[in-house]
Amino acid sequence: MSSPFDLSGRTAVVTGGGRGLGLGISHALMEAGADVIVFGRSPLPAGLSARAGELGRQVHLVALDLADSDAITAATHEVLSGHRVDILVNNAGTQERHPAVDFPLEAWDRVLDINLRAVFQLCQLFGAPMLERGEGKIVNLASLLSFQGGMTVPAYAASKGAVAQLTKALCNEWSGRGVNVNAVAPGYMDTEMNVALLADPVRMEQLSTRIPAGRWGQPQDVGNVVVFLASPAAEYVHGQILAVDGGWMAR
Repeated sequence: MSSPFDLSGRTAVVTGGGRGLGLGISHALMEAGADVIVFGRSPLPAGLSARAGELGRQVHLVALDLADSDAITAATHEVLSGHRVDILVNNAGTQERHPAVDFPLEAWDRVLDINLRAVFQLCQLFGAPMLERGEGKIVNLASLLSFQGGMTVPAYAASKGAVAQLTKALCNEWSGRGVNVNAVAPGYMDTEMNVALLADPVRMEQLSTRIPAGRWGQPQDVGNVVVFLASPAAEYVHGQILAVDGGWMAR
């Protein structure tokens, strides 16, 4: 009997899957047996391609800017013309830091375009054939700021709060049609998106002492949970916002 976490024979699209949390997610999905198509702007790291070869998996990049709605549509149609996509992971996101009173509206629009509009568009485009088949897994990346307000990141907090609600809304429409829609809410992660926090010793100490697990998260911590949500093991898991935070939300 195969493992309920086995993803052999499945194909996953991971936005931003070549760096940060996305790279950990891509590695974890390949380790579980899936082929991976990365949507993003950055070239794939050599280590990811090498690992794919070792595992007998396929991984390739579809280069696009997730702020470009037309490019998303074109790229998705191209992928679907040649692949059955079983798993969609909306990982890519962007961050802008400004005090709320001075937050530039151009920055607000950019964050919401990438973090929310692109997520919904990709859910629509990849979700349609999943609904036709009666099978598919969508995992969105929410955040602790889906629950909390944060500081100097009002656009990011608004976008991630909306991603959590979008996940629940899609669950209500799609779970009865065989498509699981869930979200992962990463805690404080040791990635380049948090370089400003990691470089501030006072803020770093304040945050670290509140994490019961005693450490910041790593991309693999999130990747392993994405594998669970994308696998048959999570067949009856719908509409959840699963915090992967070292216990932060419990404190």
